[in-house]
Amino acid sequence: QVQLVESGGGLVQAGGSLRLSCVASGRTFSGYTMAWFRQAPGKEREFVARVTPSSGIPDYQGSVKGRFTISRDNAKNTVYLQMNSLKPEDTAVYSCAARYGSLFSVRFSDYTYWGQGTQVTVSS
Repeated sequence: QVQLVESGGGLVQAGGSLRLSCVASGRTFSGYTMAWFRQAPGKEREFVARVTPSSGIPDYQGSVKGRFTISRDNAKNTVYLQMNSLKPEDTAVYSCAARYGSLFSVRFSDYTYWGQGTQVTVSS
């Protein structure tokens, strides 16, 4: 069982930055693919970014490439999402997800564990 706890959300003006953190319980964090998803009001949950186990290779949704950076610190059981040049359309609840093994998937149904989410609001 893995528990995920996100933090770092908040209200920011367009063009600003936020860094989200997700701390995972358990001793095998390095073996999990970690991902961030987001869900805006009235919209479906969508993939934002993922990072592979151990090697930490990232992958991004097209609309956030060049603005967001996902990274992981296996010693701290933590995955981060650095968000720069934020836009109002980035407003959503951001959730961290985990799946054991190396997984190339943007489907939320492929991920096993989820955090409770953290609200990010970008004002224009």
